[in-house]
Amino acid sequence: MIYPQAFLSEVQQQRQEFPGLINKVYFNFGGQGTLPRSGLEAIIDAHNFLQQQGPFSLKVNDWITQKVELLRQDIAQELGVEASTITLTENVTAGCNIALWGIDWQEGDRILITDCEHPGIIATVQEIAKRFGVEIDICPILNTLNEGDPVEVIKHHLKPETKLLVLSHLLWNTGQILPLQEISNICHNYSGSGRPILVLADAAQSAGSLPLNLAETGVDFYAFTGHKWFCGPAGVGALYIRPEIFNLLNPTFIGWRGINIDEKGQPIDFKNNGEKFEVATSSYPQYEGLRAAISVHNHWGNAEKRYQQICQLSEYLWQDLSKISAINCLKKSPPKSGLVSFTVDSSMSHKSIVNKLEKQGFLLRTLRDPDCIRACVHYFTLPDEIEQLIKAISLIVSQ
Repeated sequence: MIYPQAFLSEVQQQRQEFPGLINKVYFNFGGQGTLPRSGLEAIIDAHNFLQQQGPFSLKVNDWITQKVELLRQDIAQELGVEASTITLTENVTAGCNIALWGIDWQEGDRILITDCEHPGIIATVQEIAKRFGVEIDICPILNTLNEGDPVEVIKHHLKPETKLLVLSHLLWNTGQILPLQEISNICHNYSGSGRPILVLADAAQSAGSLPLNLAETGVDFYAFTGHKWFCGPAGVGALYIRPEIFNLLNPTFIGWRGINIDEKGQPIDFKNNGEKFEVATSSYPQYEGLRAAISVHNHWGNAEKRYQQICQLSEYLWQDLSKISAINCLKKSPPKSGLVSFTVDSSMSHKSIVNKLEKQGFLLRTLRDPDCIRACVHYFTLPDEIEQLIKAISLIVSQ
């Protein structure tokens, strides 16, 4: 891949913001992004400020309130929604749990979930089924990676009792992007039950990598984390709730952040915005770290520019992997995301291959279902890093 020198210089300059890229070739952004220098500095500065001013004081409390709202606004802007629709959480799983446990489940209700979901979400759905007498249906999306229509497959598996569809916007194991707007439309307009079917999207891999306008997709719940593609600190994420269905959801965990109080400090009712599902004290300096990370990305380019660069690099990696006879990419055409999953025909296990690569400074990961290796490229991944990885893999599989 040939890039203009000016462009490579621009990327190299951006990479100076990420000290975690030094002495390694990083392909694990889908697991956790590398924190930018300004993100770490923002966290440290926030801690210092809190301690210098007194971590519990009028001045600090006002500061926290301001910073929390700034993060909510920054996240909303990235997702294309209003700030009032955003609940600040710790991670994707926390956001999904807020939605899953907040629905008024009745015995006989059904949940439709795809066969590509994360174990944490599967376990939550299974527990809900056990407690409330809810039935689970599995939708075979994995087989639509290279052929077939995921929208039609989902439509075929909807039933009159289906109350919720759980899916990932960008599948964490194969890199497939599901057409969220079309899927939301068929669920909301499903006539079998006389009521719209709600849609919960696990956005672990999509937020921060895809350009998003959730208001246009019609999705009901969208849960994501800041520590993956946004390269923020661990422990900060968010949940978007579509305003039209906000009052259908009840809080499971309750605390002072989500309630209105009277003059005597007694609870009156719940707040009528995303704060309703926030509980109590959080690690507020981490909030500043995520704000700084989002700012770093936007300083380089908007979400569309970053996504186009991700796709170009992903295609480059996919093409070179496909040239190795022992490699089988799961996707038979260039991926439209930063996730490239592949299998290796070798006497060595995938885990052994990844271990060998890590000892050489290449960081990838294995997945269990399907059994494969996953490499993730970000917009600031270098073509030279991809070429180094290809050479290293070629040498390993030829041994």
